[in-house]
Parts: sequence; C-alpha cells; structure tokens
Amino acid sequence: MPDTGSTLLSGTPEGTQGRVFDTLTFERPPDVVAARKRVFMSFSEVDLRPAIQFDETTRGDFVVRVYQHLLGAIAAFAAIEALFINLGISERIYNFVAGGGGLTWLLVLGGFMAGQWIVTNAAMDLLNPQRQYAGLLGSAALYAVLFSPMMHYFFEIADGGDTSVMAAALITAVGFSGLTLVAFVTRKDLSFLRPIVMYGFVAALALIVGAVLFGLSLGIWFSVAMIALSGVAILYQTQTIIREFPVVAHVGAALALFSSVMTLFYYVLSLFISRD
Repeated sequence: MPDTGSTLLSGTPEGTQGRVFDTLTFERPPDVVAARKRVFMSFSEVDLRPAIQFDETTRGDFVVRVYQHLLGAIAAFAAIEALFINLGISERIYNFVAGGGGLTWLLVLGGFMAGQWIVTNAAMDLLNPQRQYAGLLGSAALYAVLFSPMMHYFFEIADGGDTSVMAAALITAVGFSGLTLVAFVTRKDLSFLRPIVMYGFVAALALIVGAVLFGLSLGIWFSVAMIALSGVAILYQTQTIIREFPVVAHVGAALALFSSVMTLFYYVLSLFISRD
C-alpha cells in the first residue's frame, strides 16, 4: 500500500509543504491566526451591550433605526411583489403550487424556511453591514415568493381582491401599531411569552404538514389562532429588541419584526380568502 502521507507531501508544490504539514499536525498557519485575531479585535470594538443599558437618546435613536428599516423591508416586499405580478412570475408560482398539490407547497415552504434561516444569520452579522442589508432584502424577496400564489389569487382571480388586500394591510398595520404601543408602555416583563411563541409556531408547522399530508383543511380557526400567535410574537419581540439587542443590531431587529408582521398579514389575508 502506498504511503499516502509521503505522496501528499511530495506531490505538493514547493513552498506549500509547510502548510500541509501544519494542517496535518493541527497547527494553524500564521495567516489564519492573524485573520482570527482581526475578527476578535473587531468584535472587541463593537459595543454589544443591550439598548436598555444606554441613555434615553441612544435608545430612541436605536428604535427609530429599527422601525425605519422595518418600513424599508415592507416597501421592498411590496415592490418585489408588484414586480412579480406584473412580470407574470406570481402566476407561474401559483400554477406550480396548484398543479403540484400539497407536497409542492411543502417544498416551497421548506425552501422559504431554509432561506429565512440564511438571511437571518446574515442580518445578525454585526461586523458586515453589507451582509446585514443583503439579509434584510433577501427576507423581503423570500416573503414575496411565499405570498405570490395568494397575491395572484387576489389580484387576478378574486372579485374585488385588491380591496381585500388593502383592507388586510390596514388591519395588520392597526394591529401591529397597537401591539407595539402595548409593548413599549407596559412595565411587565414579557419574557414569559417566549415559550408560547416558540412552541406555538412549532405546533403550527406540524399542523400545516399534517394537513397537507393527510388532505385536511385547517379552517378559519387556524387562521384566527395564527393571528393571535403573531400578535404574541410581536409583543415579545418588541420588548426583547429593547432589552436584549445591541444598538448596532438594528437591521437584525428589523428583520425579526418584519417576519412577525408578514406572518400576521398572511393570516389576515387568509381570513379574507375564507370569507370568499
């Protein structure tokens, strides 16, 4: 049997044997060590204290930036969705989902969840602002894809669908504003809502998968329950952003709120479909 270690070293271009040897002996090359030191030093320069530990002016500026970016994400979603509708992309996604049945929708939902995980991590990369903004824009695009079948139905198939969308948007805006106000003015610690939000969405996902696999209809009450769960998530996230997020994490905070707002909007729209 040939000596693979000797072959590896002898077949390595001159000047690189040392690096291979370093790897084989678990010693990190100098350039890797230097890179890690730069990352560590960069993190040491970022103030990771939560916003609540700063003065009122700094906290206020942080909150303003969060909601500015939230509005920007909503505007990006609306623009991308309008582009999808005008270019016929929403219709193609609608036909793809309708033609493939429930399993196709699970495929779309699975891709959406994987994409959201990626963009959420990007939005929380505090050392890379470009990656943060790419994550926020990517989330808007993912939600535009997820909403495409529903938006095609409302704008191209249902009678008065545009009115229904505007009404759902207004209900979502009013509900979100009210919940945000409650979260800001209450002195009660809302951290107890975390397990409700976490297990609630896990249970909802399990119900959706089960309904698709067994051909069941979740009905109007599921939409009502998801609206309530989204409201709880908004309450929890709004207070958590102030109490736990660093002031430099405004993009990641905006993405967290954006996800809850879009979930609320989705299930309000679902109520209008059930009415039709």
